[in-house]
Amino acid sequence: MPSIFRLDASIRQDGSVTRSIADSLEAALVSADHGEVSVTRRDIGLSPLPATAWANAVFGPYAPEDTRTPEQQDSIALATRLADELVEADAYIFALPFYNFGVSQHFKAWVDVVLTEPRFAPGADVLIKGRPAHLIVARGGGYGPGTPRHGWDHGTAWYRRVLEDIWMLDVQVIECELTLADSTPAMEELRGMAAENLSNAHASAADGGKRLARTLAAKAA
Repeated sequence: MPSIFRLDASIRQDGSVTRSIADSLEAALVSADHGEVSVTRRDIGLSPLPATAWANAVFGPYAPEDTRTPEQQDSIALATRLADELVEADAYIFALPFYNFGVSQHFKAWVDVVLTEPRFAPGADVLIKGRPAHLIVARGGGYGPGTPRHGWDHGTAWYRRVLEDIWMLDVQVIECELTLADSTPAMEELRGMAAENLSNAHASAADGGKRLARTLAAKAA
């Protein structure tokens, strides 16, 4: 049975755009008539990794095993679990919000811990190379050409750098902008465009889920 790894980084449960779009993709994938799939979830937005996990995972392996602190042991074990979740999956869904013009701190911490694991260390063979992945990004405002904040998106390129260039995944990107229009009076005139953007993102996610189901079924055949 194909396995999907889904990572959510939104700090919101209700009203999260990245979660809702990822739900659309997952629903289309699971309901597709191409066989069953299993989904492993990790929610680093609502259940963040410990703030000290990265440092302990970095320095713990340099200490003799019998002298490692309990915190170092826990962090090394956590890095192993995170790496296992990636290696054991056949495809991936990354639902990542855009916060304060940059990356989610929770996703950055997760990546940092994963990179301490020997299987994902610099120079190691890329065990997940070529596997399909969907990157879902939501931005509250508009950052495209011609907008006042064009060039202020300092997050999406980094997300892609990690997933595409470091881990060499086959990434499909689904982006949704203007997600704060409904709750921001100054963006009232953009609400129609925001609704269209959201609708298009959900449609892209549903299509992506169906395509991914076909891809996984073909590989399993």
